[in-house]
Amino acid sequence: MHQPIRNIAIIAHVDHGKTTLVDEMLRQSGTFRENQEVAERVMDSNVLERERGITIMAKNTAVIWNGTKINIVDTPGHADFGGEVERILKMVNGVILLVDAAEGPLPQTRFVLRKSLALGYRPIVLINKMDRKDARPDDVINEVFDLFVSLDASDEQLDFPLLYAVGIKGWARRNPDDTNEDLGPLFDLITDHVPEPERPIDKPFKMLVSNVEWNDYVGRIAIGRVEQGTIERNQPILLVDRNGKVKEKSRITKLFTYAGLGKIPVESGEAGDIIALAGYEKTDIGDSLTSESDPTPVPYYDIDKPTIAMYFRVNDSPFAGLEGKYVTSNMIKDRLLKELRTNVSLRVDMTDNPDVFKVSGRGELQLAILIETMRREGYEFSVSRPEVLMQEVEGVLHEPVEEVVITVDEQYSSRVIEILMGRKGTMTGMTTEMDMIRLDFRVPSRGLIGFRSDVLTETRGTAMIHQQFDSYEPYKGEIPGRTNGVLVALENGNVTHYSLEGLQDRGQFIIEPGDPVYMGQVIGFNNRNDDMIVNVVKKKNLTNHRASQSADAVKISTAKKLSLEQFLEVIEDDELLEVTPKNFRVRKKFLNPHERKKKS
Repeated sequence: MHQPIRNIAIIAHVDHGKTTLVDEMLRQSGTFRENQEVAERVMDSNVLERERGITIMAKNTAVIWNGTKINIVDTPGHADFGGEVERILKMVNGVILLVDAAEGPLPQTRFVLRKSLALGYRPIVLINKMDRKDARPDDVINEVFDLFVSLDASDEQLDFPLLYAVGIKGWARRNPDDTNEDLGPLFDLITDHVPEPERPIDKPFKMLVSNVEWNDYVGRIAIGRVEQGTIERNQPILLVDRNGKVKEKSRITKLFTYAGLGKIPVESGEAGDIIALAGYEKTDIGDSLTSESDPTPVPYYDIDKPTIAMYFRVNDSPFAGLEGKYVTSNMIKDRLLKELRTNVSLRVDMTDNPDVFKVSGRGELQLAILIETMRREGYEFSVSRPEVLMQEVEGVLHEPVEEVVITVDEQYSSRVIEILMGRKGTMTGMTTEMDMIRLDFRVPSRGLIGFRSDVLTETRGTAMIHQQFDSYEPYKGEIPGRTNGVLVALENGNVTHYSLEGLQDRGQFIIEPGDPVYMGQVIGFNNRNDDMIVNVVKKKNLTNHRASQSADAVKISTAKKLSLEQFLEVIEDDELLEVTPKNFRVRKKFLNPHERKKKS
């Protein structure tokens, strides 16, 4: 008698509460000891995930409920990590669609749901955050139903089971008026509604590698659902690529299954269960592990292609090598190729210049996470402005277009509409929610580079912005770039109070007194639309006359602090972003002003 198994993924838009719900499922299934101290959002183990409050890497866990093993996958909600979502959905047999009771379905809800419906899953819909003051569950359920219809859901999929929940308080109810304070109804619905995986145990072993981890003790670990057959530790099996070519023949050195937050070593695994195994150093996502008697690979679900690219290059500024540990082209190349092993939606291409690498991904955020991760690991390099990847369809140039949803205070709505219209956006909907207006747009991806900072500036930081790749459409024409020029340093040295005081009326600075700068470094944004070269290292001439105290009290405007994403949004084609473990600096590609003039 085999233990009953259910494999589910929890899918949702960013910040609708997936990871918090999984925390409570772990607690209520007895995974943690009584009185055990556990961090909030325990599944978001990556430092960047905790800082940003988003899930970047899909993670596996498992709980036991009334004798049934429930394998749970917590998936990213952000479209930039769609490569994670798509392959993870192949490991499961059902999904829980989590929707915020106030915000309703948003662009990424559509993205993950479309993938699930295409695979034939019948989702469980969970209306979360029912304790919000602005909760509107009835309207949200209607919006979810409309979303299912628009995605061509079958009649069976439209008849979805419904639950109401407050994940952070740990309760889910079939009816909002119920009084239970636990997740029992959710666990029961999973075991009743989600089908058990097919378990053809008598067939030869096959498993699609859906994820890869690295462990210093056992090496590469392949993770996936056993499609058919059984597997035992020390059993010889083949590693084949998606075309059926044998990459490696070896034995399984370690075999694990999931329990709670960790992996536990086991001697065997069987069809239907999600397992992890070691012993294959060449394994990549999309490969298959098969028995020697039947080496045909498991069909691999091809993921969406990259839509945006950036050039990573060796840092050649005057400060090169001063702050980073890994600075050479070989070090940067090895790190980028290592990323490809676990990040299937990323692409790295070599260029004619051995110091420059073209890195393509699904969006600015995905590339920003890679940049930030490398920076924290001690890498130093520079990157170009993000550029959109075009496609030619039947001789016509096509570009990626995204769905954008912005919720904004009514007083700022006309200005936001103006910004997006100027970026070739087309409005597809406008609804009023409380005192806020929700604007639905379709905008070319080109027009969205730099738009976030513009909208947040115009709305005093109050706008909520969600965007999602939708499709490729014919090229929409020229889009104007940054309207302001920049202030560029004239020479090398340290910034002085004296020089900044005399230049404050020129624009907004991103450097402070005492900061080291070099010729060609961008040190601020000009109030005018052209670039201006300024001397920010000039010192005050010493005289025999003692200055009055008031003359010494120099008042300098606070420097504008930008995040990595903001830097990527504001740099232009003739600029680079210098990235080191300690600093971000914007610079001109050609540092010497005479050379810049010649090249332009």
